[in-house]
Amino acid sequence: MEKKYDVVIVGAGPAGLNASVYASRYGLKNVVVGEISGGLVTQTTEIGNWLGEKNINGFEFVQKAIEHTKSFGTEIIASSVDQIKKTEEGNFEILLANGEKFKSKTILIATGSKHRKLGVPGEKEFLGKGVSYCATCDGFFYREKTVGIVGGSDSAVSAALYMSDIAKKVYLIYRKDKLRAETFWVNSLEKAKNVEIIYSTNVKEIKGKDKLEKILLDNIYKGSTEIKLDGLFIEIGFTPNIELIKNLGLEIDNENYIKIEQNGQTTINGVWAAGDITTGSNKFKQIITAASEGAIAINSIQNYLKK
Repeated sequence: MEKKYDVVIVGAGPAGLNASVYASRYGLKNVVVGEISGGLVTQTTEIGNWLGEKNINGFEFVQKAIEHTKSFGTEIIASSVDQIKKTEEGNFEILLANGEKFKSKTILIATGSKHRKLGVPGEKEFLGKGVSYCATCDGFFYREKTVGIVGGSDSAVSAALYMSDIAKKVYLIYRKDKLRAETFWVNSLEKAKNVEIIYSTNVKEIKGKDKLEKILLDNIYKGSTEIKLDGLFIEIGFTPNIELIKNLGLEIDNENYIKIEQNGQTTINGVWAAGDITTGSNKFKQIITAASEGAIAINSIQNYLKK
């Protein structure tokens, strides 16, 4: 029998999970669908700016969020969504990759973002063979080895700091002349004695035979444009995960973020969006902004359903 909901929440990161908590408290029948519960937060080494938690790692934070969400009896389904169609009655049909099919009065898109690629030769070929987008996932394999981190934001600097406790040597390679991470992360990194920062430099090629062996730089560093590495972690930001919504006809901006109103509503009636995938919160990608957008969207949805 086809299940019917007031709102189907697509995405199980902070935006989707917090939206579900608010939906449940409003008495809205809801379900959360997402391939990875917690989204990219599971890859975060340390969260120190969530009110009420001085310090918590991503995995523990996600477990608490899932437990909170499920405490209302809400189901979290580990699957991707293959298709969303609008019916003649103005409702929606949602087809999951696992074969399940739902009907819903409204949809909340909270699919978040994915890692941005460097787009250089060797990146694709050596993925899983020295190239990674997640230091907390794969860092353990590079104990007492030499690694590189590409990027200069919070994610890159925190990854370099994390790897400084694991690897023998860490190179942080950034294309600009000054890191743009929070002062907290930069100050912490400066205390790490086995980290070298290479400024104003790009990685232009990743080379090796059966695995990554070295990277080529577009600037000379200590007399060479090559650095021998065992591993390379690419932390250059994220891009909106919009594959699912391409056929929905939602309006997006020139960076592929879903355009939303202040209440989270998109350009299609009955569809809301929240979190890293939207133009909301000044595109400030934080757990707290994603969670708040999820709450705001549900508040708007429950007002919409009352009419």
